[in-house]
Amino acid sequence: MRALLLAAGVGSRLLPMTATTPKCLVTINGRPLLDYWLDLLFGAGIERVLINTHWLAEQVHAHVKASRWASKIDLVHERELLGTGGTVLANRPWFQGRPFLLAHADNLTDFDVAGLIAAHRTRPPGHLMTMLGFRTDDPRSCGILELDDRRTVLAFHEKVEHPPGNLANGAVYVFEPDVIDVMAGLGNSVVDLSTEVIPRFLGRIFCVETDGYHRDIGTLESLHRACAEFGQRSDESVVVAGRSV
Repeated sequence: MRALLLAAGVGSRLLPMTATTPKCLVTINGRPLLDYWLDLLFGAGIERVLINTHWLAEQVHAHVKASRWASKIDLVHERELLGTGGTVLANRPWFQGRPFLLAHADNLTDFDVAGLIAAHRTRPPGHLMTMLGFRTDDPRSCGILELDDRRTVLAFHEKVEHPPGNLANGAVYVFEPDVIDVMAGLGNSVVDLSTEVIPRFLGRIFCVETDGYHRDIGTLESLHRACAEFGQRSDESVVVAGRSV
């Protein structure tokens, strides 16, 4: 399976740090966030990774070129940001008409990549995507999920004042190619997954909840918390066949 890693964001909530460092290269305990992702994905057997760039793209390109995974990484630059779904549309041929994994690179995580893919392959009939879920300590800042007894996503509450729970969208998905057909049918080049795509698939999304570490490092406070929490984990616990141990 191939994976798209969304890494083009400006990271305005992390200023002034991101004025000179792209968000995906912000360090957690001495390692760039992007390196955690690359080790996690390739350690689980992902075939190739596509990374989109925009802000301070030359730094990302140089970092990837020096990576031990460089031969398995493709880069695509966006002069104007296309939105999380627009990037998928713009690179449709790269997915080769097969299911693919999509992830937001601004999360620090050690979820079971192989387990998510395996769950997608055995998902309930009629479901076209599988979503990673996690328990958040700040439900108002996340997209909160409501599931049925099959773990099908029935409702999605994006950053509401009174969320109905704390099971959040982890911004990691496995998509069937049919999902791209729906995106294309919207007729826009800029597409947002959370507001324009996911709502169209309610009742057809399977959710897998991670029992590992998962935190959005989009703010300085969350970045500092991630450094403190993840600092007690050894490198070996980050990637062991794509699973936390």
